[in-house]
Amino acid sequence: MACGRLGEMLNLSEELIKKSCYLSLKAQNFPDELLLVEKSPASSYAFFCFPGSWSVDSWFSGEKAFGETVITPALFPCMKSIGNHNETAKPGDQEFAIAFVNQAFLQKFEHVLQTSQLVNQVQDAINERKSIIFTGHSTGGAIAALATIWFLQKYPKTNAATFFCVTFGSPLVGNHIISHALRRENWSQYFIHFVMRYDIVPRILLAPLSSIHQGLQKILPFFDPKSPNFRSQILGTSLEAWHLYTNVMRDASALTTHVASQLMGSTNLVLQTVKHFIKLSPYKPFGTYVFCTGNGKLVVLKNPEAVLQTLFYSCQLSSKTEWAAIAHNCLNEHFSYEKEFLGGERSLDMQDVVALDKLEELCLGSDLYLDDLGLSAEARLCLRAAGESEKQKGENLKKVNGKREEMKKALEKLEEYRALCEHNVGYFDAFKIQKDRRDFEANVSRIVLTGIWDEIIEMLKRYELPDEFEAIKEWIQLGTRFRHLVEPIDIANYYRHSKDEDTGPYMKKGRPKRFKYPQRWLEHEKKLPAGSCGESCFWAEVEELHKLTGDITAIYREEERVLKLQREVGNWIREGLVGKDVLLKSSTFYSWWQLLPPSLKSELISMDDQESMHE
Repeated sequence: MACGRLGEMLNLSEELIKKSCYLSLKAQNFPDELLLVEKSPASSYAFFCFPGSWSVDSWFSGEKAFGETVITPALFPCMKSIGNHNETAKPGDQEFAIAFVNQAFLQKFEHVLQTSQLVNQVQDAINERKSIIFTGHSTGGAIAALATIWFLQKYPKTNAATFFCVTFGSPLVGNHIISHALRRENWSQYFIHFVMRYDIVPRILLAPLSSIHQGLQKILPFFDPKSPNFRSQILGTSLEAWHLYTNVMRDASALTTHVASQLMGSTNLVLQTVKHFIKLSPYKPFGTYVFCTGNGKLVVLKNPEAVLQTLFYSCQLSSKTEWAAIAHNCLNEHFSYEKEFLGGERSLDMQDVVALDKLEELCLGSDLYLDDLGLSAEARLCLRAAGESEKQKGENLKKVNGKREEMKKALEKLEEYRALCEHNVGYFDAFKIQKDRRDFEANVSRIVLTGIWDEIIEMLKRYELPDEFEAIKEWIQLGTRFRHLVEPIDIANYYRHSKDEDTGPYMKKGRPKRFKYPQRWLEHEKKLPAGSCGESCFWAEVEELHKLTGDITAIYREEERVLKLQREVGNWIREGLVGKDVLLKSSTFYSWWQLLPPSLKSELISMDDQESMHE
C-alpha cells in the first residue's frame, strides 16, 4: 500500500477533480443537451461534459443479453488485440479479438460525434494548446470514456498540454479488450473513475437486461431530472431498489467467482463450464478506479481484475438486517459525489488516500482502509490472486526477455548462412534443396527459433504476458528480423515436404501464428493496412503460382495475383526488404518469372541490376 495525496497519485490536481465533479453534475441538469463545453481565454483547461440518459433503451440496445456490440473499427482502430485479432475473423470466431462495447453507449457517442460541435470544439482547444478533460456522471461518464478513446486515436500527437477522462458513478463500457488495448497503448493512465461504495450504477451492466428490466423501468425515473420523481420517494423505492440490487449482485457473483477461479488457476471443470450454462457479463473495468468508502477514505486501484472483484465485494451486506439500508444507499449514493468531493467535512481535500499496489502482498488481517471498504478475507484473497496474475505476467516477460540473446545468436547464424547462399543458389532455394551440411545447421537454428516463438505466441494467446508486450519496440524489431530470416526457409521446408498437398496452400492453411503476430505488430506500429508487410511470406505465393506454369488459361485467370506479386517484389527489392538473390537465374522466382507470358511479365528492377546479379 502507498499513502499520499490523491492529486499526486493521479497526476491530476484535486482542484481539477472537483471542477470535473461539479461540471459533471451540472451537465445532468441539461439532459436534452448532447454536450456542454466550458473553456475561457483565461483558463488553460477545456472541459467537455456529457449528461446522462435515463431510459432503459439508453442502457441496453440490440439483441444481446448484456447489450454489447462490436466497437466501430473506423472510429476506434486500436481497440483490438493486435496479435490475437484476425482481420478476416467474424464475431464468435476464436481469432475475433476486437473490442465489444455497450451498444446504447456507442450509438449515443456516435450521435454526439455527428450532430454536436465536439470535433470543432476539440480542435479549437488543441489549437489553443489547452489541457483537455472529458467528464461525465452516470451514463455521461460512459460517453466521456468513449470520447476520450476516440480523441486519443484521432489526435495521437496532440498539442494539448495534457488530457484526462474523469467519471463519477459511470457504468462499465466494454470488454477486457478495451483494458488490454489501453494498457498496450499506454493510455490507461488517462482514465480516472470515482465510485461510491454502494452506488449500484457502476455495477448494473454486470447483470443481463432480462433480470433487471422491470427494476430499471421503475428506478430510472428516480435518476431523471425531467421526471417528477427525480431524487424523491427514496424510501418508497426500497423494494424495487432491493430487487435491482439483489439481481445485479447475483449475476456479479457468478462473474467474479468465475474470474477469480481463473486467476487462481482452478482446474475445477464445474467452474470452467459455468459460462456455458450461465450468461456472464462481458464488461470489464479499465483505467484507474478510486473507491470512496463514505467515511473520509479513498482507495485507488489500477489492476482491472482487482477492480472487478472490488466492485462486487465492496457492495456486500454485512448482515441480513441491512437490506433496507443497502436498498436506500445503492440509489442515494449515486447522487453523493457532490457531497463527497465538493462540500461538507469529508470534502476531497480532507480525504485519506491509499493506493493498493503489490496486491499479491495484500494484508489478510484487519486493515483500516480495507475494512472500511467492506473487503472480507475472501475478497482480499481474490485481490491477491489478481496481483499474483499480474506479477506472473511480469515473470513471464523476464523469462522471454532472457531468451533474446539465444535468439539473436541463432539469427546471426542464419544471416551468415544467407550471406553464403545469396551469390550462389539463393537463400530460399538452397534451404529447399538441402544438400549441404550448412543447410542442416540452418535448419537447427530454424527449429530453435520457432520453438521459442511458439512459446511466446501461446502466452500471448492466453494473455499471459503484460498488455504492453506487443508495443515494445525491441520486440517488434526482433519479430521483424525473425520473420525476414526464418519465414522464407519455413516456407521452403513446407513445400520441400509437400505439406501443401495435405494441408493446402501455405498462406491459407499453413502459415503459423509465430509469423502472423510480429507482422501485425509492425503494421500496427507503423499504422499500415493489414497485410501490407507481407514481404517475409512472398515465397509461398511464388510456389503456388509456379504450379500454374505451362497452363496459360490458369495463368491468365490469376492475372491480378501475377502482376501484384511482381510489383511487390520489385518494391521490396528496392527497399531492401527482400534480397536480390531472388533474381538469380537458379532461383525458383526467376524461373517462374522467365516462363510468364510476355504480356504478364513486368520489369522488376533495372536491367543493369539484373545483369549484375546474373554474372
